[in-house]
Amino acid sequence: MTALRKTTTLVSDAARFAIRAERASDVAARETLLDACFGANRHMRTCQRLRDGRAPAEGLAFSAVAAGRLVGTLRLWHVSAGGVPALMLGPLAVEASSRQHGAGAALMAHALAAARARGHRAVILLGDAPYYARFGFSAAKTGQLSLPGAFERERLLGLELAEGALDGAWGMIAATGKPLLKPRAARSRKTKALLVPRVA
Repeated sequence: MTALRKTTTLVSDAARFAIRAERASDVAARETLLDACFGANRHMRTCQRLRDGRAPAEGLAFSAVAAGRLVGTLRLWHVSAGGVPALMLGPLAVEASSRQHGAGAALMAHALAAARARGHRAVILLGDAPYYARFGFSAAKTGQLSLPGAFERERLLGLELAEGALDGAWGMIAATGKPLLKPRAARSRKTKALLVPRVA
């Protein structure tokens, strides 16, 4: 278990990018990349409802970095798939110039291996079946699951990391991850604002 706590960095010689654990210093670049890939309305997407106010699953948020610059991001989140413990994958985003080098596939492979190593049994995502099929995702066991909002049924895909993990999965997918803690500085500013009388 100690080995899982260590930061693992995978480097592709051909593509010259590294996959590593997400760092706090990645946040601004990550948000910019997500805006570029998904647009300004990305916060309105159905799966975002499962991420809002939640922290990613421990040890399962990754960045792809090239020449010291973030070029890809992928996170996994704790959910209940109709009562079955699972992870929700997403969003996966890769800068346009890095897609041809396999950064997306490298992030996927690394994230799924890490999830398996940590004992997780199933992963669910909302995405394009032709792309994610190469990693073993299919709609075979997600037909009885729903998301809290509009979604296209054929895009709800699942992958069992342990055989039979999604057997009998039925009902609404709900967030179960830890609440996201607000930065200490923001909390202290809010507390001070409550203590200081306002001047009209």
